[in-house]
Amino acid sequence: MIKIKAFAKLNLFLEVTRRRPDGYHDLATLFARIGVCDGLSFKKIPAPGISLVVKGGPRDLGRPADNIVFKAAVKFFEVFSIDPAVEIKLEKNIPVGAGLGGGSSDAAAALLGLARLYKLPQSASGRVMAIAAELGSDVPFFMLDTAMAEGSGRGEKLKVLKPSGPLPYIVLVYPGVPVYTKEVYGSLKLGAPSEIKRRLADFRRLTGSLKKGVFNSELLFNRLEDPVLLKHKAVRLAKEKLAGSGADAVLMSGSGASVFALCRSRAKAARLAAEMKCIRGYRVFLTKFC
Repeated sequence: MIKIKAFAKLNLFLEVTRRRPDGYHDLATLFARIGVCDGLSFKKIPAPGISLVVKGGPRDLGRPADNIVFKAAVKFFEVFSIDPAVEIKLEKNIPVGAGLGGGSSDAAAALLGLARLYKLPQSASGRVMAIAAELGSDVPFFMLDTAMAEGSGRGEKLKVLKPSGPLPYIVLVYPGVPVYTKEVYGSLKLGAPSEIKRRLADFRRLTGSLKKGVFNSELLFNRLEDPVLLKHKAVRLAKEKLAGSGADAVLMSGSGASVFALCRSRAKAARLAAEMKCIRGYRVFLTKFC
């Protein structure tokens, strides 16, 4: 049996630079892997086919065939011309519709787990990564064994970033109401060209400082906050509560609904997490970058 952890991500920076003719958007983003994770296990079985068992999540996330893990497995066996006979178990812990990349991470873990189970050679890694890019814009990041990476294009063009200094602790709050990416991008208004240019300069400063061991929290930014905070009161209130805590930085991740606070002190982060857990409907995680 093969077991894989599917880690969540935060976006420490996210600027949308343009709408593309294909309906997607070009981004400048900084992905950061965190300790919150789902768990997947894989084993070969005598019966042919793909068996997916999902535990956790809203109503166990509906039909297995609609799950991105199942879709990833189908594509894997098609590309490598392997007759499937596998059981996959998925234990959900990452909230759905939270801007944490849970589905994308699960898809990447499925590809990595199947590649190990069927002992694919290293030379097949390019084909596996191509499947990842086809499944979703965030999936390629989760294929990398790295804490951070700069993303461009739709987010699938990646450059590994290795921070050299200490990183803050994370208090992550999911306010209990999902936000869906398609809706957010549908109501997004791009920044003016001069503002986008300024934000991209901030992005370069942020990534440059991380490489030098300095975490400039004042440079964190998420363009998608504008449409989400306007329409989703629960997300707005969660951010306001965290912002009033004295944390070093507070930001929404991805397209929401999760909001996170960064604290240099673990004790301070633990106190804040305890306070947030007292609020009804919130799922709260005290975690770190990994």
